[in-house]
Amino acid sequence: MLALLAALAVACFLLVTGLSHAYEQQRESLGVRWFSRGVTDLNASRYDAAVTDFRAALLYSRENYVYQLDLAEALIGMKHLGEASAYLLNLWDRQPEDGLVNLELARIAAQQAKNDQAIRYYHDAVNAVWPRDQEFRRRTARVELIELLLRLDQTVDAQSELIALEANAGDNPELQIQIGDFFARAGDFDHALAAYTAALKSDKRNEAALAGAGDAAFELQRYFLAQHYLQAATALNPKDAQTAERLKTTELVLQMDPYRRQISAAERNRLVMAAFATVGQRLQACTPFASTAAAPTTANLDLSKEWTALKPRITERYLLRDPDLVDSAMNLVFRIERFTSGACGSPSGPDLALLLISKLHEGNS
Repeated sequence: MLALLAALAVACFLLVTGLSHAYEQQRESLGVRWFSRGVTDLNASRYDAAVTDFRAALLYSRENYVYQLDLAEALIGMKHLGEASAYLLNLWDRQPEDGLVNLELARIAAQQAKNDQAIRYYHDAVNAVWPRDQEFRRRTARVELIELLLRLDQTVDAQSELIALEANAGDNPELQIQIGDFFARAGDFDHALAAYTAALKSDKRNEAALAGAGDAAFELQRYFLAQHYLQAATALNPKDAQTAERLKTTELVLQMDPYRRQISAAERNRLVMAAFATVGQRLQACTPFASTAAAPTTANLDLSKEWTALKPRITERYLLRDPDLVDSAMNLVFRIERFTSGACGSPSGPDLALLLISKLHEGNS
């Protein structure tokens, strides 16, 4: 009898264990099924349906890390940032080194203008260990971090991240152009030009890289190089008005500079006379706007007197007889362009070209 009871107990135990195992397998199967549906809906941006699917999956596996993470992403898609953040913070407590969790927390913090938190989470995402098939997310995190730093005018930190991004850019022209754009926004035009030219090594006819290189060279006052790139960009896209205007200004700088090399004395003198006449018109047009009282300022009157006094001598005959007069005339031209730029707003056309020439030679004026 004792043996029979023992056998029955064992049989019951095995039966219960089997049923329990079968029940758990069934629950797991149902969870996987709902999760698969959720992934499909999430990939199709059907966020409402994805949230329902992932919640159903979690009914069968409440502590499943992946289910909770995907639910958080679906909630982010629905703009339910508070609820998504709660799930992500729970996951962060479990695995603080998870790159995707840190990336999503950074994005939420950035949207909520919690910039210090966002920067910290972005740094953690950049430094996280990513699976090989998700390594691109590290670059995504760094790009978003750079965007945030530039928006906050933290250009030094942004440049540090950019240098790290540039080191791993490889031969990807699109990424190189993006890096060039970032460097340009940070005011680092040397690195910007290097990034654009790196992109052109892989794609010589890339319009964005050519225009970017032209703009960077322009900002670096390398006008011959700027002309080369801007001409190529305009040839590819004549409808790009901004690049065409930048090219026009560049060509005016090169044409109107009396100090450029390999021009004759006669040509130099002609350019000086033309520049002198241009600033005379600019100064005259600027007079009514020089003060709130619509009357000339002292500085304006002084420059007008200087210009009027020097005008009779700015002729071919005087310039040939007195080469030093070129410097005197151009010194006044540059001072007038700088003054009127501040008093009457940004110049355009020949006046803008003369202002840029003045910056190019400001050590000599």
